[in-house]
Amino acid sequence: MNAVEKWYEVMKSNDMDELDKLLAEDVVFYSPVVFTPQKGKDITKMYLMAAGGVFGEGVKEEVSDNNKNQSNFKYIKEIIGEKSALLEFESEMDGIYINGVDLISWNEEGKITEFKVIVRPLQAVNMLHQKMQTMLESMK
Repeated sequence: MNAVEKWYEVMKSNDMDELDKLLAEDVVFYSPVVFTPQKGKDITKMYLMAAGGVFGEGVKEEVSDNNKNQSNFKYIKEIIGEKSALLEFESEMDGIYINGVDLISWNEEGKITEFKVIVRPLQAVNMLHQKMQTMLESMK
C-alpha cells in the first residue's frame, strides 16, 4: 500500500492515530492560511486533525440531512508519481464552494514528508481560516 492509499484509509476510517504511522518525524505541513511552514509530526498531525474536524468525519460522498456539520468533502482527481501525488478535492460548506489540492510527498519508507494544501476561491480560504482557527484553539 502506497502513502496515498494509506492516506485514504486514514480519511475513510477517521482514525487519526494512524497518522503517527503515516507521517515522517520531520514532515512539513504547508497551510493555505499560515505563511510559515509547520515542521514536525506533532504540529502536522494537529493541523490534519483540525481539518478533519472542520470538514467532518472522514471522506463523505454526500451531506447527511441529520448532520449539518458534515461537509460533502470528496477527492475528485488524482495524479500520482513515484514519491508524490496531487489530490484534488471539492466540498461545500455554509453555502460556499471549496476547491483545492493536497500535494503530498513521501520517502522510501512510505511516510509522508511534505503535505501542502492549496485552496480556492478566496471566500473559501477566508471561511476555512476562521473555522480552522476555531478548531485549533479548541484542541489546545
